[in-house]
Amino acid sequence: MDFRQLTYFLAIVDHGGFTRAAAALYVTQPSLSQAIQALERDVDGHLFHRIGRRVVLTDAGAALVPRAREALHALELARASVGSVRELRGGRLEIAAMASPTIEPLSTMVQRFTERFPAVSLSLRMALTREAVVEMVRTGACELGLLITSSPLQSRDVVPHPAGDDRLVLVTPMDGPFPPGRAVQAEQLRGRRLIVGQRGTGIRAYVDDLQAQGIDVIVAVETEHRMAFLPLVLRGVGLAVVTESWADLSERAGALVLDLEPACVQHNVLVSRKGQLTPAARAFLEIAGPSIDRAGL
Repeated sequence: MDFRQLTYFLAIVDHGGFTRAAAALYVTQPSLSQAIQALERDVDGHLFHRIGRRVVLTDAGAALVPRAREALHALELARASVGSVRELRGGRLEIAAMASPTIEPLSTMVQRFTERFPAVSLSLRMALTREAVVEMVRTGACELGLLITSSPLQSRDVVPHPAGDDRLVLVTPMDGPFPPGRAVQAEQLRGRRLIVGQRGTGIRAYVDDLQAQGIDVIVAVETEHRMAFLPLVLRGVGLAVVTESWADLSERAGALVLDLEPACVQHNVLVSRKGQLTPAARAFLEIAGPSIDRAGL
């Protein structure tokens, strides 16, 4: 059973016979008859009584009429919905993101997108590591992903779109161990209590690199909850290395933000799945910002 057969069936019902239906559909009467015969084989029953040149619905045919109308109506709704999504008058876009870039650059990207396409619903899903972002995009759980990395992204499963850089900074209590306005040397972190993220994040990699260089730091708290960093710092539990995008929020909360020397830069990368993207995903990449590499589109 297909929609063409149902359309032919309803045309015969509405026009009162095969001849008028064939004329209205611009098909030959033999083609119409063959389609109805195929439909009757599919439903395993006759749909019409043929009385001379007239046709009368059988009980099976009468039962099919409302269902056929429902099916064709559903198809029209589906076509209209697809049209709305294609023209970005509706639809949904799912984006996976690590915690650090959710403040920036993701919030600015989302602002630009929703201002231009307010009818498209965005779903932002948390991913703990860059590998998790790649996996969510690769498997189709999300169409786009935003991750942060200190090294080139090595994945053949997704398409990367560079989205700007972020320096790492140190967040301390206002009465912390370092004076304001002066960069903190990596060596000065020796013996300090740090609040760190889980392995697989760029911020944790920085701390691991310190230890690899022989700069022993104390991991006071390891947490997957990035929003816990700032409250823990303000309560004196430890210091935190975060991306510069968190600086403004940290300062407004009463923390001190200091540069780190030597400087360490993290790279924000939007990733998209390979193959054809939905119109919403293409639009998001196009307006996400001038830093997006259009060559990947």
